[in-house]
Amino acid sequence: MHYKILCDTMLPYIKRYSVILNNDINNYSKRDGDRLNIQFKKGVLELCVLSMLEREVCYGYELVNEISKSISISEGTIYPLLRRLKSEELVTTYLQESQEGPPRKYYKLTELGRKKEEELKKEWFTFVKDVNNFLKGSEKNE
Repeated sequence: MHYKILCDTMLPYIKRYSVILNNDINNYSKRDGDRLNIQFKKGVLELCVLSMLEREVCYGYELVNEISKSISISEGTIYPLLRRLKSEELVTTYLQESQEGPPRKYYKLTELGRKKEEELKKEWFTFVKDVNNFLKGSEKNE
């Protein structure tokens, strides 16, 4: 449930900022806009992964599939993030046999990971609230 609320909340803003910045900055190329969108995704992807792992233990491809339902990402984006989360001791891993092929590496939040997820989530909702308030003020001036 947290994941759905989080993604429903953040996606309209990511898309809107991309449009706002593309329209407001002179000589702003499409390639620069794509790069900005990638930075938005990178900024929230850690929160999305931690939020999903807070709900359930998952293997990498499962994370990619679930997050891809709301945010366009590739496998190549998730795995370096998962390695970093493991090196920061926010997640642990274990192998489990699969009926569909080789064993799968599952990712599980550590207590430190749960604290980080909660911290990032609070920061996110505060950020969204502040930006919404700012945008509402901007609409009054239009």
